[in-house]
Amino acid sequence: MRRAVALARRASAAHETAVGALVVWQGDIIGEGEERVRRLLDPSAHAEVMAIRAACQHRGSLDLDDGTLVTTVEPCVLCAYAIRRTRLERVVYGVPAGEAGGATSAYRVLTDPAFGSNPPPIVVAGVLADECRAALEYRRRRESTYDD
Repeated sequence: MRRAVALARRASAAHETAVGALVVWQGDIIGEGEERVRRLLDPSAHAEVMAIRAACQHRGSLDLDDGTLVTTVEPCVLCAYAIRRTRLERVVYGVPAGEAGGATSAYRVLTDPAFGSNPPPIVVAGVLADECRAALEYRRRRESTYDD
């Protein structure tokens, strides 16, 4: 998670939402991502999607079963679909995403066993939550100074 927080801070420094993510498979980091929506002008360039893309490229496969996604913020519904599609076994996140959260909102794409043909991942929430929250708050403080 500390690496994901570092990626979140890097995203923040680039004026993106402070979210960082990585995919771990068989003990190795095989994909990393930071939020790049504004830089790429791509609404799907979420940190989790970027990490999953890199991991799929690394493996040469859309199958990431036995893999773990680590992210600073709960995956949104869009990211939750990508997680389910690639069969990631576990998701570890720091802080909840609110109304867009794929595990805790009304749209539980990440955890609903009735969604899709792949089983839902194991979800572990609240890991290094204070550090993840601090990265997000730092970004918000910086944004408010730009408005002055």
